[in-house]
Amino acid sequence: MADHSMDTFQFVVVGGGIAGVTCVEQLSSDFPSARVALITAASHIKAVTNFKQVFQTLEKFDVEERPSSALQEKFPNVTVIQSAVGGLCADTHTLQTEDGRSVGYDKLCICSGARPKLLTQNQPYVLGVRDTDSVQELQKRLSSAKRIVVVGNGGIALELVFEVGGCEVVWVVKDKAIGNTFFDAGAAHFLIPSLEAQRPARDAVCKRARYTTEEAPDGDLHTFTASGSLRRQGSGPTDTGSALGPDWHEGFLLRGAEQTSQGVRVEYECGVKEIFTSSDHLRPPPESDYGSWPVYVQLTNGKTVGCDFIVSATGVVPNTDAFLPGNDFALAVDGGLRVDEHMMTSEPDVYAAGDVCTAGWEPSPLWQQMRLWTQARQMGWYAGRCMAACVLTQPIELDFCFELFSHITKFFNYKVVILGKFNAQGLGADHELLVRCTKGHEYVKVVLREGKMVGAVLIGETDLEETFENLILNQMDLTPYKDELLNPNIDIEDYFD
Repeated sequence: MADHSMDTFQFVVVGGGIAGVTCVEQLSSDFPSARVALITAASHIKAVTNFKQVFQTLEKFDVEERPSSALQEKFPNVTVIQSAVGGLCADTHTLQTEDGRSVGYDKLCICSGARPKLLTQNQPYVLGVRDTDSVQELQKRLSSAKRIVVVGNGGIALELVFEVGGCEVVWVVKDKAIGNTFFDAGAAHFLIPSLEAQRPARDAVCKRARYTTEEAPDGDLHTFTASGSLRRQGSGPTDTGSALGPDWHEGFLLRGAEQTSQGVRVEYECGVKEIFTSSDHLRPPPESDYGSWPVYVQLTNGKTVGCDFIVSATGVVPNTDAFLPGNDFALAVDGGLRVDEHMMTSEPDVYAAGDVCTAGWEPSPLWQQMRLWTQARQMGWYAGRCMAACVLTQPIELDFCFELFSHITKFFNYKVVILGKFNAQGLGADHELLVRCTKGHEYVKVVLREGKMVGAVLIGETDLEETFENLILNQMDLTPYKDELLNPNIDIEDYFD
């Protein structure tokens, strides 16, 4: 029998991902004797470990999956309720869980994350990758696969195509270049050789030039296009698991059925028109690429590709469904719960953090929201502090981490640091780019506006992140130094000491 009595907590947090767990940890350390509940549908939570503040806004950490009991052991005032949320009545400050419990709260923080936007529902040959369960399913299916089709151009797709071996990968990308959530065409051009089996030999530093062109002809390193798309992509078959952490593929052997690596074929500027199996009567005329496969993908460029299965990594949708009925939440254009500069939603005493929410404040000119690990941690931590400040009636200012967008990650075995308006987001034609590229070694791009640095992309061991972070934050006029800024023979750190 379900217990229908009401259990009330001072703080309730929904979601066992990075944002939710960080929020609970922050609240528990601020209020060690307050009753705090974490409601999560999964049996495991995601915890931040090895956290390191690298510079002023740049941070690095690992993500570990742990049993939810670990949280209760660390914080005795925390109760973990393992169930999905069935509904919320914001007026009465009550949550219903799917297993029939009523949970009351003084303050609530919704950190329910985002769910995958799958190419198609209920298609057994389409697999999403978002949480640990879906990676295990991917691993299982890969072991007998000879060819897979990966659809999507964000972080998960980028990592996946690089990690998968022993089968052919056809990568369907809607843009002119790979990874345009994070990169421009020049960076994509730099990374492409890593997808081929033989790593290229290092070349000398190529001549630097300034680029302000908006369009990128195929394969041309010397023109750049700004990306309008801001989304951490990921996708999965279940709604229960939290999204994967950085380096999620470590510890998983992603091998296909073939003995040797079969390489990656990229189909640019196209999408999926139709997915069908050999038993369907939709078959278009056979092509040389056809063969006998379990499933076929007809692309918008007219090609049809047969494969063993399809990986859908085409973005996420904020997970708000359980909270909207009967309440009056303001939503952003992308479907996220709109939050103000104190992470508050439009409903009283209800906060939100991480992928489920959308920043509704006037952002700093150097920051933008992207649904990434770093921001889930920052928002969860800051939401916890805002809830505490409200209870203690203390003023709180928007945290410094929202001053400058910064993210460290790894793609194709290269360290990648992105700062500020790294793809000239929202700058229109009013910017110039400086680029330095050493094939197989490093790629450095700087975005300048009116002589001041407003963004940067650093791929490889460049050691420039601290200097560039400072130059962006202090908005120094770099016009006199422009020609020397990326000169490899000048030690730039000493220059601006």
